[in-house]
Amino acid sequence: MKLPYLLPILCLLTNAAVFAEEQKPNPLAPGYTALPFEPAKPGTYNLPIITKAADGEVITTNNQPKHLHDLMGDKLVLLSFIYAACSDVNGCPLATQVLHKISRQLQKQPELADKLRLLTLSFNPAQDTPEMMRHYGEGFKTGDFDWQFLTTKDEAKLQPILDGYQQNVQKVYDDKGQFTGTFSHLLRVYLIDKDKNVRNIYSVDFLHADTLINDVKTLLADAKPQTLPLPARADMLFQPGDNKQNYQQADYQTRSLALAQRRGQPAKLIDFALKPPLGLPKFPVPKDNQLTNAKIELGRKLFFDRRLSLNNTFSCAICHIPEQGFSNNEMTTAVGIEGRSVRRNSPSLYNVGYAQLLFHDGRENSLEQQAWGPLLAHNEMANPSIGYVVDKLKASADYRGLFEKAFNKGPTMETIGQALASYQRTLNAADSPFDRWYFGKQKTAISEAAQRGFALFTGKAACSSCHVIGDKSALFTDQKRHNTGVGYAESMQKSPEKQRVQVAPGVFVDVDSEHLKGVNTEKPGDLGYYEISQNPADRWAYKTPSLRNVALSAPYMHNGSLPNLAEVVKFYNQGGVANENLSPLLKPLGLSDREIADLVAFLEALSGGNISTLVSDAFAAPVGDSGVTAGPMPDPGKGR
Repeated sequence: MKLPYLLPILCLLTNAAVFAEEQKPNPLAPGYTALPFEPAKPGTYNLPIITKAADGEVITTNNQPKHLHDLMGDKLVLLSFIYAACSDVNGCPLATQVLHKISRQLQKQPELADKLRLLTLSFNPAQDTPEMMRHYGEGFKTGDFDWQFLTTKDEAKLQPILDGYQQNVQKVYDDKGQFTGTFSHLLRVYLIDKDKNVRNIYSVDFLHADTLINDVKTLLADAKPQTLPLPARADMLFQPGDNKQNYQQADYQTRSLALAQRRGQPAKLIDFALKPPLGLPKFPVPKDNQLTNAKIELGRKLFFDRRLSLNNTFSCAICHIPEQGFSNNEMTTAVGIEGRSVRRNSPSLYNVGYAQLLFHDGRENSLEQQAWGPLLAHNEMANPSIGYVVDKLKASADYRGLFEKAFNKGPTMETIGQALASYQRTLNAADSPFDRWYFGKQKTAISEAAQRGFALFTGKAACSSCHVIGDKSALFTDQKRHNTGVGYAESMQKSPEKQRVQVAPGVFVDVDSEHLKGVNTEKPGDLGYYEISQNPADRWAYKTPSLRNVALSAPYMHNGSLPNLAEVVKFYNQGGVANENLSPLLKPLGLSDREIADLVAFLEALSGGNISTLVSDAFAAPVGDSGVTAGPMPDPGKGR
């Protein structure tokens, strides 16, 4: 029994390079090779506490029941989750291979080896029995290094552990509904300190023996007591949770809130559409999707549900973060499922129901249709088909009856899009200081600097040529596309020989651009609306975004290339970037530093007075989790 079981695993690891050569689209993870850069030295950076390490009932290879916490506290711990029959070379075998490398390297450093324990826990208790895990472990253990291989009594004992570590594991079923023996999961390895706190979490691209050993040394050298960050103060509740201010400093502390700490108050969202706040025009509700409370509540639930992605980890709200302007202040361009790069910035969803052009290039004109773009994009939510999403919702117990209540029929392509669109149409934010000053005639509602900025906006700077202000309302957009030169400049830019990469707060390394190609997805070109129209005149043309609530949605432009409003104004002050299709509306403005500051003050006065209500409502929304799914999940391959 032992030999047949071990041979496939050992062959998989020792012949990893051959396997990767045959599987061209899936290159070897960095953990199999030498690091292409010099890692940060131990002790030169901090590893803040992420969360408490979860506990649970496990079984050792000696068939002894234990709690995970019994195996923590006296040593640092590296914990990995695997199943022994995994055939993905960049999955479970990678985790085991990296831990094997660590155990071999630390044989030469016994003083360090004595302070570290490796734990490998199977999430397939039906097959990975204690005896099987013993056979599995014998192929990797080095000497008397403390490496323990664990399983659980059954799935009922396993699931709380997976939930505690946010390990999403799904069985894969064939067309007949039979379990194939394989699992869909994300690779994660956890570094846990002696106080049973998780201090780092490693995914495929960051799992390397050298960096893990340096992190272990860093924790051992850190004698300062660590505590979990306190919940955000009430006056910070609706600010960006992790706005990266001072992130370049080694003592940076996050303000992010764990989902369990988020508290909110549900709002009557339909009122923000049927009775728009001051400054917004009458709301355009489509005849074939009239707003109802049932549709809005269902759409809100879908918007925050991570199960709408292929591996149940990614929701709409992960890119469109409520407390960050329903955009993402932390990234220039979005990152999708499994860390896949998206080439454009996450746009704000405030007042999106008024938009006639959707996506940065304006290729869609209906929120109902637009919703399916991210749901099916391979680098966003990665669902393989419309039917896959529909089947998943039909199999989810907590959705039973909700579609029928809202639409008198179950989940379909149409009703899913209509529900998501209904929620987004309620995200109307206005009644800003500007609105109260301009439309409400409150003379002191905005500062003198903002008033000077308004005069510039509608006069010398001519911003209102594209960001239109009406007599009774203002959307601050002409609903058209323009070439400002941002896309042109990015397309013409050459890659530098070296790029500075920040690997932790205050820790930077300079890496050869060629080396980064091995771990980064090559950024595709972006020609704007030309990619849709194929009209050369549309090269690098993008839609005019609304400027309402613009102070909340940094960074700016379709590629997130401008970090703040001052830089945006400076960009337009220079007349954009010259190219053959540059909008004739752009020209150098000759603004002084004071005038630039006044324009920024005006833009900051455009934040809606009901923002906190919309964010609080979002905080009250449930976050969909795979733990409430009923029945087997559909096979991703079915219907492709």
